[in-house]
Amino acid sequence: MVRGRLREYLRGRLPERFLGQFLKNCDGGAAPFLALSLIPLMGFTGAAVDYARANATKVAMQAALDSTGLILSKSVDGMASDTIGPSATSIFNAQFNRPEAQNVTLDHHFSAQQGSFTLKLTSTATVPTRFATLLGTSELTVSATSEIIWGIKKLNIALALDNTGSMSSNGKMTALKTAAHNLLNTLQAAAKKPDDVKVSIIPFATDVNVGTANKNESWIDWEQWEDANGTCSSTSYKSRTACRNAGRTWTVASHDTWNGCVWDRDQNFDVQNSAPGSGQATKFRAHQASNCPTAMMPLTSEWSALHAKIDAMQPSGNTNVTIGLAWAWQAISPVEPMNAPSPAPDLDKVIVLLTDGQNTQNRFTTSTSSIDSRTEKACANAKAANIKIYTVRVIDGNANLLRNCATKPDWFYDVDKAEELNAVFASIAQNLANLRIAK
Repeated sequence: MVRGRLREYLRGRLPERFLGQFLKNCDGGAAPFLALSLIPLMGFTGAAVDYARANATKVAMQAALDSTGLILSKSVDGMASDTIGPSATSIFNAQFNRPEAQNVTLDHHFSAQQGSFTLKLTSTATVPTRFATLLGTSELTVSATSEIIWGIKKLNIALALDNTGSMSSNGKMTALKTAAHNLLNTLQAAAKKPDDVKVSIIPFATDVNVGTANKNESWIDWEQWEDANGTCSSTSYKSRTACRNAGRTWTVASHDTWNGCVWDRDQNFDVQNSAPGSGQATKFRAHQASNCPTAMMPLTSEWSALHAKIDAMQPSGNTNVTIGLAWAWQAISPVEPMNAPSPAPDLDKVIVLLTDGQNTQNRFTTSTSSIDSRTEKACANAKAANIKIYTVRVIDGNANLLRNCATKPDWFYDVDKAEELNAVFASIAQNLANLRIAK
């Protein structure tokens, strides 16, 4: 009887004077005090067990929701709205096997907008308590939510691909072309609308080829090109400066003979994506590179043209990773000369940078460490502008430089064999188009 009345007091059903009367009762010596302390102690200790059971149920519920969402997402966008709920319940029940869970509910919300799909699943259940009833709690409520987002955001992707001479060894160029073709196929299949995904291809060596069609653009600086390309009235002199210093006449070559290559802008514009202005330092220097790679391709969703550009790549020349990265950034920037779409919440801008060697030459130096420092700056600046960067090292190259350049550690891929490139590019493509769980 004492324990029963004590329990009623703990639940707030007896007045305060009961405790005083209970404590004044000397029958049993210390028994009243022991009873007073034992019951709450048992309740709180047992409650920990009940909460652990409830938490285990919640963990299992969350896993079942995630699994249900991933399974259902593969077909839900083609289902009639009145069949989504029953399908979700059937899949969830097969995944969630916790006998202690009672009154289980499952709610869903599915939405589709501009090629992106969202499925939100919420479940609740009650778990009867075994010990917490001593404290007045007969059951615990657990709930979990899983939100599955899939399809693809709009993407602007620049592929900065090493086209230097070393790519001709160990089957690297052949493997790169195969992998790039497959990446394009994956992205094309993921696009819900023609312009959801646009790709730019930037083959690079020491220079980038912007295309001879740009010969009349104001953002090209011709001073150094004209100094080296022309004829002197005396054949002894091969540059405009030497020719004029000798009192001879220099005739500049026609810009029609330019092969389309540009090299690094003046520092620090060489590691930025700022638009060219009236100042010479901001412009892109025309350069008649002896190993000028195939011309870059601006952002486009013309998939056949992108595949043709991949096929046209040929390995030649030395390595300048900085200019490849800089032009990849330029290609997805909303400024001249490329005028890409402006940043938007539903638009991701991504660079995939691949190289197989150390930096060996740029406009300023042949010092690897000096060129590496320019690459580091370009990486840091692009990431600060919210550009997502994946990097791929093929057999050779500065692993630390490329690892640090990637936006995340697992977005750096270190390839030991050329044939691994296909799997790497498949992983990157799937990363861009894959299902995502938001919790």
